[in-house]
Amino acid sequence: MGYRRRATTAVALGAVAAITVAGCGGGGGDEKADSKPSAAAGAPATTSGAGSSAAPSATPTQILAQIKGEKDIEVTINSAVRDSGGFVTVQGMLTNNGTRIFNADDWVGNETELAPSGASVAGAVLVDEAGKKRYYVLRDTDGKCLCTMKLLSIQPQETRPFFAQFPAPPAATTQVDFSLPTMPPAKITISEG
Repeated sequence: MGYRRRATTAVALGAVAAITVAGCGGGGGDEKADSKPSAAAGAPATTSGAGSSAAPSATPTQILAQIKGEKDIEVTINSAVRDSGGFVTVQGMLTNNGTRIFNADDWVGNETELAPSGASVAGAVLVDEAGKKRYYVLRDTDGKCLCTMKLLSIQPQETRPFFAQFPAPPAATTQVDFSLPTMPPAKITISEG
């Protein structure tokens, strides 16, 4: 019981550190990178528990890429920041330009382990073509993605923020493809936090 309590405390402290670092930031192979962080790895605090919706800033000022997909959904990537803890946090906005309510059920991906993340961007992938590696969204100790969840009932013309946290590619890698299920990939540039 004491071990679990210490592990939970370590995760919570790591989450606070990750939020602090992420808040200071600016602006295809088959190999799978390690997608499970250690207990001390941490993530934005809004990623675990019910009601998690997003951690990105409210007023993005930069556009790294825009992706237009089926059902008139548009994804705008505003930042991809590498922090000193070995993570890359991608933040952006999704807009429903269609005439029907959108649920991001298909964006969770095919892994059954990610099913608890529900309608989310858990299926997002960063692809380092030069290094021939894929980087999958990190997970917390409960198996939920370190990303925006509860992307449900997005009304026509509504815009919502999202984020997803990945293991960082090597420091020399600054360009990767960001990919979501059902959406075309987009090249983005990773900046240093």
